[in-house]
Formats: sequence, structure tokens, C-alpha cells
Amino acid sequence: FANEETPASVGFLFDASASMRNKMHQSAEAAAAFFGTANQADEFFLVEFNEHVKLSVPFTTDAKDVYEHVAHAHPLGRTSLLDAIHLALAQMKRAKHARKAIVIVSDGGDNRSRYTLSQIKSAMKESEIQVYSMGIFDPEDQRKRTPEEKNGPHLLSDLSEESGGKHFSVDNLDDLPSIAAHIGEELRSQYVLGYASPSSAADGKYHHIEVKLTSAPELDLRYRRGYYAPAP
Repeated sequence: FANEETPASVGFLFDASASMRNKMHQSAEAAAAFFGTANQADEFFLVEFNEHVKLSVPFTTDAKDVYEHVAHAHPLGRTSLLDAIHLALAQMKRAKHARKAIVIVSDGGDNRSRYTLSQIKSAMKESEIQVYSMGIFDPEDQRKRTPEEKNGPHLLSDLSEESGGKHFSVDNLDDLPSIAAHIGEELRSQYVLGYASPSSAADGKYHHIEVKLTSAPELDLRYRRGYYAPAP
């Protein structure tokens, strides 16, 4: 049981689709605020996605290099969010640190991915990666949005909560930098809690867990919803 600031391996997923055209400047500022919370031992990679998914920067300790790519991204095309997460999960297998996270900046609304939500959620359950998402939504554009775009907030929230992370819905672009900084600080100031399972069965199955607070109900409790037991 510990609360210590340990190094993190972070995958930064940046939406560079056409729908982000008017949000690029503030999104880049959010990236700068997030990387501003980094320490020297952290490592990062960058995945940019629109109609295509690209590993723009492999693992590096140079946060400035990642930011420079984000700041010069050019928005175009549709959105392959789930494919981007799939690539990030594969890249994270090369991570050096035990604490791993994926940070997503997007307006949601996957309309191009080959992978399905169920496939991605299954892959996430097998990983030990938290997902934090900044969903950029404009309430005034609600009537113009496609069904996929309207589902964006639910999609990002579902993925984040399943992993023990959190989804931040951004209605005001000016709030992006402060939210990004908050994610960076939270990622590095979490409790690590271990326990011995009452079941010693090595059945290879997914086991659900539940954590409850016996006091301090005002605290925000987030944790992974389960784990895979070792295979027999």
C-alpha cells in the first residue's frame, strides 16, 4: 500500500481529423500543459489519427519532441479512434514502467475504425493501462452531429471508466490546458493498493473486483473493474 510519485509510460493519442479543425490550437496548448507535469524519468509516445493511424513518435523521454509534432498536426479526414487505441495498446508492450496510461484528445465519434468497441475493450482488460480522455464537444453543434459523433461522449467515458481512468467532457476549449494539467498531476499521485484474492484458482478467466470506501465519501474513487487470472 503506497502513495508515491513513480515514473509513467504514457501514450498520447491526438485526434487530427477534419472535425478538429477549429480546436487544434487549444488542443496543442492542452498537450503543452500535460507535458509540463512530466518528470525526467517519464517516457511518451505519440499516435496521431484521422482516416489513418500513425505512430508519429515512438517511446521517448523528450516530451518537447512529442509536443512539436502535436503543434504541427494538420487536421483532415474522418476519425479512427478505436484503431488508434489498438495501436497504442500494442506500442505499450514496449513500456519500461509499471505505471502506464493512454491520454486521448478527441471530439469523439469514431466513423472509420476497423476494430470494434468490444475488441478494444477486451484488449484493454488484458492490459494494465489507464485511459484518460479529454472529449471536446460543442453543445451548439448537437443537431449537426452524426450518430457516431453523438455517441462520442459515451464511447470515451466507457473506455476510460473501464480502465480505472476518467473522461473529462470539455465544453469550453479554454478549459483544456487546466484539465490536461490535472490529468498529468493525478496520474502521478495515485495510491497503489494490492490484495490477495480469496480464490487461488488459475482459471485464466476475467474476475470482477469492487473497491468501497468505508469513510470519506467525498473522495473520487476510480479503479480497474477486474483482472485476468493466470492461465492453468
